[in-house]
Amino acid sequence: MADAWKSNVSDRDGYGALLSPPAQPAKDFIIGCCTYEDLYRLAGGIYLLAGASKAERTWLCLCTHDKALIMAALIASLAGGPRLVLPYAFSRQALAEVCDAVSPAFFLADSPAGLDYPSGPQMIVPGMIPADIAVPHTVCDPDEPFLILFTGGSTGTPNVWAKTPRNMFAEARYQAAALGISRDDIFLSTVPPNHIYGLLFSVLAPFVSSARILRGIYTFPREILKAAEDFQATILVSVPVHYRVLNTDALKRHELRMALSSAGMLDRQDALSFRERTGLDVVEIYGSTETGGIATRRRFPDGESWHPMDPVAWKIREGKLCVSSTFLSPTLPRGDDGFFMTADCVDPDGDRRFILRGRADDIVKIGGKRVDISAVQAKLKQIPGVRDAVVVAIPAGRGRQNELAALVATDLDAPQVKRQLAQVSEAYAVPRHLVVVKDIPMTPAGKYERAKIEGMLRTGKQQKARKS
Repeated sequence: MADAWKSNVSDRDGYGALLSPPAQPAKDFIIGCCTYEDLYRLAGGIYLLAGASKAERTWLCLCTHDKALIMAALIASLAGGPRLVLPYAFSRQALAEVCDAVSPAFFLADSPAGLDYPSGPQMIVPGMIPADIAVPHTVCDPDEPFLILFTGGSTGTPNVWAKTPRNMFAEARYQAAALGISRDDIFLSTVPPNHIYGLLFSVLAPFVSSARILRGIYTFPREILKAAEDFQATILVSVPVHYRVLNTDALKRHELRMALSSAGMLDRQDALSFRERTGLDVVEIYGSTETGGIATRRRFPDGESWHPMDPVAWKIREGKLCVSSTFLSPTLPRGDDGFFMTADCVDPDGDRRFILRGRADDIVKIGGKRVDISAVQAKLKQIPGVRDAVVVAIPAGRGRQNELAALVATDLDAPQVKRQLAQVSEAYAVPRHLVVVKDIPMTPAGKYERAKIEGMLRTGKQQKARKS
């Protein structure tokens, strides 16, 4: 399998094949919406936005969740068309960050209505793109960045990651081969395609497999299950928060043959419930925007062990996972050995596997004692009646002192939660400030929205101080 992957991406021929006319032009790419022929015609029109001078390719910012527009733009850029930017959100702030980073010539959106975008770039909508232009067969340098992905929705601090055609298409082809994706598959996704997990598994991997996808982004349990039944979806692309809400008696397998999860660790009980109701082990995918995919696991029978993907070389240094692969962003810092050191702490688990032990920055000192934030969070989630919990360390007065604060989704009150946590924790590891909420803010990609969470905790702390 790994050899087949290498032969497909070893030179430009493999990329050039992606620019050839589709083998089945009338086949749907998006069911009932866009054929593969439509996709290539759209790509030809987007290609023209690059302008006459390919030495200075323009930047095109994709302000859309439309999977056909995004895939067509990727094809156009592979052929030497405009370079692409996928912002983490379509707010004015997020788009202003894009403008500061790369000065795009165009925004491409479904419609300008409701989009508060900065002045400067020209707004393009699908009706303005010619649909009868052939995509050139000339391939841009597969190792030159053609795509920029912004992250920032979960931390509040934007990061910018460049990706090359080799990064993206090599991983899409590898994942398709490793997971056994075929042209008969139908993808149902609960995550948007402007984040790397959604981009890879709801757009790129289906495309390189000549598979079909559903147009929508389904987030509520009823609509997920209805779409699975109505369209006979075979592959579910989702995240832990959606597997949690699917943990109901209404869950059925329908025609699903595979379920994927990323953007955080899948709770063991949610994985077990999904397996009991569907007979499917969820395939968890571990990686990041900057590293691409790193490893996979099935909680049953893999337990806590992660299996590194075939193209990924890895080792442990100073207790942290270090990786090297074709999927890594070219802008990542690497050591003399070519490896990038992640912030994830791991232990070896034999037979070329490892166990994740949390992030290095999850270890903080509280009152001179070392506290593992992820361990406190896990204990909170084990309390009966707690649906979810996030623990953070926030500054305590002047100096470098921190104190723990927790946002907990539960119908219990804060003193009840604290009492139960105190029964299984040292006193210094019980969050001093604990705010109870109905739901914890999440990004569209299924990650905790850290900036909002910390704001809610600080507000709760201030209100408590005023009351006292």
